[in-house]
Amino acid sequence: MSLSTIACGTISLVLALFRLSQRYQIEMGRLWAKSLLWISRTKVEIHGIEKIDPNGSYVFVSNHLSYMDTPVVFSSIPVQFRFLAKKGLFQIPFLGWHLHTAGHIPVPREDPRSSLRTLSRAAELIQTHSISLLIFPEGGRTMDGELHDFKDGAAYLAIKAQAPLVPLALTGTREILPMGSATIRHGRVRLQVGDPIPAAGMTLHDRKRLTEAAREQVAAMLARKGRAGSLSPVK
Repeated sequence: MSLSTIACGTISLVLALFRLSQRYQIEMGRLWAKSLLWISRTKVEIHGIEKIDPNGSYVFVSNHLSYMDTPVVFSSIPVQFRFLAKKGLFQIPFLGWHLHTAGHIPVPREDPRSSLRTLSRAAELIQTHSISLLIFPEGGRTMDGELHDFKDGAAYLAIKAQAPLVPLALTGTREILPMGSATIRHGRVRLQVGDPIPAAGMTLHDRKRLTEAAREQVAAMLARKGRAGSLSPVK
């Protein structure tokens, strides 16, 4: 994982020096994600991808089981992604350079007012640059592998941007890279894409209802395949 991150981060830095567009930076990030899956021999099953327009703008919300969640989503859904990432990740060598040059957005979680300003700025980027954003609304990886309550930041963002909110359900990443482990194991991951929930015409007063609707879809998709973290390993 470290070698792949260093290699792609270095190439990303070179691209930045030549002032190439963020689109190239994003494609480098997608190459990094695919390389992690290839190195770990991770097989990804995708269901419902036909619901996504590659040229559309969305706010994606997913359950969060592992650090492998981001590479799985990034490599599997063909849109122009940006991420809301905790500020500390931008300070990691190579990875931080890529996050910055690719236009990903640092979130100062310790400052609620700054976080709200960050969400408003992200909504403007969705509208002006036709990008999509991925958020893990549980606020972090879950230690028990179960689906927890969603915070309403993603709904706030979708409403401000008037962009559809798309629920995602991940299964199997917890076995591949468990919390507290630095060892990536091979296995099988399932990514289910829910029905996009239109936010057009909604106001911020609707954010709780929108949050609950997204969580209900994620819970229903996970229930169809058992516990959030469990899939049979690849032989």
